[in-house]
Amino acid sequence: MRAARRVRTSAVTAARRRDGRAGRRGPRGPRPAGRRTRGGAAPAGRAPERFLPVVLGLAIAFAITTVDPLVLSLNLPDITRSLHVPPDLVGLLSGASTLVVAAAVLAVGGLADAYGLKRLLVIGLVANAVVNLLAALSPGYRFLLATRLLDGLALAVLIGVSLALLKASVPERRRPLAIGVFMAAEMVLCGVTPTVGGWVVETVGWRWLMLLAPVMSLTALALTSRYVREPPVGSRHRLDVAGVCLVGVTLLALVVGVAHLQNGAGRAAAWLPLVVCAAAAALFVRRERRAPEPAVDLALFRGAAFTVALLAGWVLNFLCSGFSVVLAQFGSVVLSLSPRAIGLLYLPGTLAVAGAVVLAGRLVGTRTPEPVMITGLLVMAASGVLMACTAKPSMALWLLVLATWLLNLGSLVTATAVSETVLAHAPPGRSGAVASLQPAVGMTGYALGPSVHLLLLNLFFQRRWLDDARDRGVSVATAQQAVDAERSAMAHSPGAAGYDPNLLRQASGLRLDLDFSDALRLTMATVSVLPLALAAGAYLLARRRPRTAP
Repeated sequence: MRAARRVRTSAVTAARRRDGRAGRRGPRGPRPAGRRTRGGAAPAGRAPERFLPVVLGLAIAFAITTVDPLVLSLNLPDITRSLHVPPDLVGLLSGASTLVVAAAVLAVGGLADAYGLKRLLVIGLVANAVVNLLAALSPGYRFLLATRLLDGLALAVLIGVSLALLKASVPERRRPLAIGVFMAAEMVLCGVTPTVGGWVVETVGWRWLMLLAPVMSLTALALTSRYVREPPVGSRHRLDVAGVCLVGVTLLALVVGVAHLQNGAGRAAAWLPLVVCAAAAALFVRRERRAPEPAVDLALFRGAAFTVALLAGWVLNFLCSGFSVVLAQFGSVVLSLSPRAIGLLYLPGTLAVAGAVVLAGRLVGTRTPEPVMITGLLVMAASGVLMACTAKPSMALWLLVLATWLLNLGSLVTATAVSETVLAHAPPGRSGAVASLQPAVGMTGYALGPSVHLLLLNLFFQRRWLDDARDRGVSVATAQQAVDAERSAMAHSPGAAGYDPNLLRQASGLRLDLDFSDALRLTMATVSVLPLALAAGAYLLARRRPRTAP
C-alpha cells in the first residue's frame, strides 16, 4: 500500500515538474492545446495572445454599421442620377437601413441571448455581404431600396451583437481596454473608407462602392470564426414580440413625424405620426411594467449612470449624423468641394483619434467612466462651437477639417465610456438584450439627426434671407420665388437634396451663400447645447456619487 502511494506521489511530482518547465519555456516550448469550448476556441481569459484578433474581428463587424450607410450617403448624388431616383424617395433611400436598425435591434438582442451570440453574428455578416452584392447589381432604384431595407436587418444584427459578444469574450479586467481598441479600430475604418469610397465612385462607378461592405464582412467573418468563442447559451427567454413591435412603431413614427415638420407643423403628415409615437410609447411602458419577460427591463433606468450613458449615446449619434448632412450641404454647395474632397475631411488625424480612444479605454478601466464621458461630450460641443464661430463662404479648409476631427474624437471617446457603462449593467445571460439598448437609442438619434438639423437649418435660413431681402428692398414674394425650389427639395428629400449653387450665389440681388452660412452657424450653436447640458448632468452625477456611497 505504501509502495503504491509512493509511486503515485512520484508520478504527480514528475508531472508538476514537467508543467513547470513547460511554463518557464514560455513561447519557445510547445503550445498546449487547452480546453476547447462549444465555439471551437479556447476561452478568452486563458488565451491572452488572442485578445487582439478577437477585438479586431468584432470591431470590423461593428464598424460596418457605420461605414455602410456613411459611404452611401456621401455618394448618394451619383447613385440617384444613375438610377433616376425620384426626389421624394431620395431621403427614404438614404435612411432606409437606419430606420430598420432602430426598429429591429431590440429583437436581435433577445434572439442572440436565446440562440447564441456568435451564431447570430455570423448570420448577420453573411447576410450583409450577400445583400450588398445584390445592391451592386440593382437594375433600378426600387431594387436598391429593397436591398437597403434588407441590409437594415443585417446591420441590426451586427450592431446588436458585437458589443455583447465582446463582453462575453474578454475578461472583465481587460474590457475597458478592449472597448478602447474596439472604438479605435472603428475610427480608422471610418476615417479611411469615405476617402476610398469617393475614389471608387469617381474611378469605376458607384456599383463598385457596394463591394466595400462585403470585403469588411468577410474579413470580420474570418476573424470571428477562428478566434471568437460562442458563450454558453442559458435558458431561452420568451421573446416579447408585442414590446418589440411597439418600440418599432414608436421610433418609426417619431422619425417620420419630425421629418415632415419641415413642411409645417399644422399638417397631418407631421402631427399624426407624432401622436402615434406618443400613444405607442405609452402602451410600451405599460406593457413592459406588466410583462413577465419584457423586451426592455425598465428597472435599468432607475440607475442614473445607465440613463445618462444612454442619453450620451443618443446625443453623439444625433450630432454625427446631423453633421454629415451639414458637411455635405455646406461643403459641396457653398465651398464647392468635390465628393472626394469631402471624404478626405474624415482622414486627417485618424491615427491620433484612434490612439486617444485607446487611452480613453485605459482611463475608463482605472477610473470611473464619467470623467471620460464628460471629456468626450465637451470635445463634441467644441466642434459645434467652432463651426458656429467660423462657418462662412470663405472659410479656411483647415477649420472644417478641425471641426470634423473634433467631432470624431469626441464621439468615440464618449462611445467608449457609454459602452463600458451599459455593458457593466448587463446581467449574465442577458448581455444581448441589455447591450442592444445602446444601439436602439443611438440609432434613434442617428435617424433624427439629419431631419432636426435640416429643420433648424431651413428655419434659420428662411429668417436670414427674409432679413436680407428687407435690407436690399426686395419684396418677400420675389425672394420667396428665388428659394422655393431649394426649400421644396429639402422638404421632400431630407439629407440628400442640396441648394442650387447658382441660386445660392445670386438670386434677385440676394447673397444666399451668406444667408446660408449664417443659418448654419445658428444651427450648430443650437445643437451644441445638447452635449454641454449632458456633460453638466454627468458632472453632477459624478460629484454626487461619493457622498451617497455607503
